[in-house]
Amino acid sequence: MKVLKRCFDLTLASGALLILAPVMLLTALWIKIDSRGPVLFRQDRVGLNGKLFAIYKFRTMEAGSRRQLQSGITVGADPRITRAGALLRKYKLDELPQFINVLRGDMSVVGPRPEVPQYVATYPPQTRDRVLSVRPGITDLASIAYRNESELLGRAEDPEALYVEQILPDKLDFCLQYVASRSLWLDVVIIWRTVLAIFGHRR
Repeated sequence: MKVLKRCFDLTLASGALLILAPVMLLTALWIKIDSRGPVLFRQDRVGLNGKLFAIYKFRTMEAGSRRQLQSGITVGADPRITRAGALLRKYKLDELPQFINVLRGDMSVVGPRPEVPQYVATYPPQTRDRVLSVRPGITDLASIAYRNESELLGRAEDPEALYVEQILPDKLDFCLQYVASRSLWLDVVIIWRTVLAIFGHRR
């Protein structure tokens, strides 16, 4: 299963980067024109077996704004999000550089979304061990269920509390469900549902 999944990931990531290269190039140019700063945003996330790695995304916020965040979440219509960033986030185009993470072996195409260390530290020990026993992914069941997470947090009086006390435990349940029943067929289903969710056919 591990070898087949790795071959699946390498094939899909290589194909995606090749096919989407023009889109990624135009996106990079748009980011540079729209605001000052680097094209890519890198952040430490917790990966397989608790190992830290740098996740890649297209930058969607004003340069330097991430260093000022008090938490790892983005809430509602954050004023630090650039004009280009708003559209990139809507259609998840900011996640495309993570196919590079897949090629590097940091991530899979499908798997539990990697969290920042501060939130992983809150996982119950047994749950942590199971969730981190597989490579994190670009998409998963929780990503589909919480497609509009930022908007949900934006309506909360205490977004941080809502995330830590309700959303994160629910996400971990999805992660455990995936770890227990993972298969290549399930990966294909999740990828298809992700595409549908991005284009508004379902959440």
